Amino acid sequence: MHSELAARYQMPDQETEPPTAETISVFLIARDPHGHATGCGALLPLDDGTAEIKRMYVIPRARGTGVATRILHALEDQARRRGIGTLVLATGTKQPDAIRFYEREGYQRSDGYGPYVGEPLARCFTHQLS
Repeated sequence: MHSELAARYQMPDQETEPPTAETISVFLIARDPHGHATGCGALLPLDDGTAEIKRMYVIPRARGTGVATRILHALEDQARRRGIGTLVLATGTKQPDAIRFYEREGYQRSDGYGPYVGEPLARCFTHQLS
């Protein structure tokens, strides 16, 4: 994941406070029928009933197979179980497939949050859970 992003943006990961096992509340791994990991995603609780979706990633050979959708929906379900009503996330301008994916899944573009406010390479989204 990190090497793919570094190649797209021609720079190393710029995240100043990456999530850790202590800060995330959920980390999901999708596996194929042989048990090989095909994707992942996490929830990082923020405040006031909001959580950030972090580390959404699907390996190239599994893209377009529904893995990302299943991970995203599972993260949404986990958020609801924890009383989280709003999800936020950030992706980047050089990830058009991710942007289309989140828009297709009903996420709305936002002006950003936290370290992404005013960041020109970031594309931020929010989603109200029902």
